[in-house]
Amino acid sequence: MLKLIRGARVYAPQDLGVQDVLLGDQRVLAIAPEINLSAEWVEHVQAEGMLLLPGLVDSLVHIGGGGGEGGFHTRTPQMTLTDATLGGVTTVIGALGTDAVTRTLPDLLAKAHALEAEGITAYCYTGSYQIPVRTLMGNVTDDITLIDKFIGVGEVAIADHRSSQPNAAELARIAADARVAGMLAGKAGIVSIHVGDHPDKLDLLHQVVAESAIPATQYYPTHMNRNSELMQAGLAWAKLGGYLDVTTSTNAQFIAEGEIPAAQALAYYLQQGVPVSQLTMSSDGNASLPVFDPNGQLVGLEVGRVTSLYEAFCEAVQQHDVSIVDALHSVTLSPATILKLPHKGRIAVGADADLVLVEASNLRISKVFAKGREMVSDGQPIVKGTFAT
Repeated sequence: MLKLIRGARVYAPQDLGVQDVLLGDQRVLAIAPEINLSAEWVEHVQAEGMLLLPGLVDSLVHIGGGGGEGGFHTRTPQMTLTDATLGGVTTVIGALGTDAVTRTLPDLLAKAHALEAEGITAYCYTGSYQIPVRTLMGNVTDDITLIDKFIGVGEVAIADHRSSQPNAAELARIAADARVAGMLAGKAGIVSIHVGDHPDKLDLLHQVVAESAIPATQYYPTHMNRNSELMQAGLAWAKLGGYLDVTTSTNAQFIAEGEIPAAQALAYYLQQGVPVSQLTMSSDGNASLPVFDPNGQLVGLEVGRVTSLYEAFCEAVQQHDVSIVDALHSVTLSPATILKLPHKGRIAVGADADLVLVEASNLRISKVFAKGREMVSDGQPIVKGTFAT
């Protein structure tokens, strides 16, 4: 059946005003102030007084689980379908992190295909924190070029005691291989960069850009809200045209130790004149949130939440005076554009029918559609993962 969403105020993410939106064949078929279809094979969704938003694009999720810094029993669980859909997330980019031994690329790829079968869109990064980069086909170029779901490499760790302590030449080679692969396959070929809390901050990225022909836009540093010093370093990176991603999953101890909440960080960067096209938020969902003592010993562990992405969007709008357009841009169109996913992160004719219908007064999620299929209704999941009870 076709679906006709009637009378919602549409943020695409730009404000299109009140529109009717017609969905069919997993895509947006039409957008107009009034679409009149009354056939029995058209399902009408009355949305007067509500807002219609694009499905969120989460550019960093540990869909297969992560962690392990405290031993095998501390490996975090896999992401489930409803972990994403209940937070309006309809596209996820899966990654490995610290653990690329018991967490593997074949398992990551299988999980991405499983999420697709369950109803949302999933892509992956090849590689992990470590250098030399772990791959499926022997090298980064082949992985990105020949494996449909691999759109980049990462998250490669820098400025962190858990990283392989790469040098500029090593990082430049990874970026060059990913860039060429992206050109060959029509993909982003992006290099996702995990930035730790070492005082080096983004020094290595600046060195690589200064010493190679690879532009700053080939790198996608995340966790840029880790502390105020790193946020300040982000301003210099943004002036080179580089992207900045802030992480929405956090905990009270991280904040007490100086982490800036993602919504606040987004507002700050916008106030400093960084274009929203260079700014994104991601959840780091299902990653471990480790707490280390001064000697690098693990003393605590929590789990990142994909739903924190939508919560941060709401917080940016409701508490930090960020416009709905800018806040939404950072979790939809910005990551979709950076990752070269032209059918995602927007409401437009021909785009995938990934949509979130929310109450205008409080931004509470009412319905979520992924590729035209209703996944959430009245804030409750109506499509669950294969093994959900």
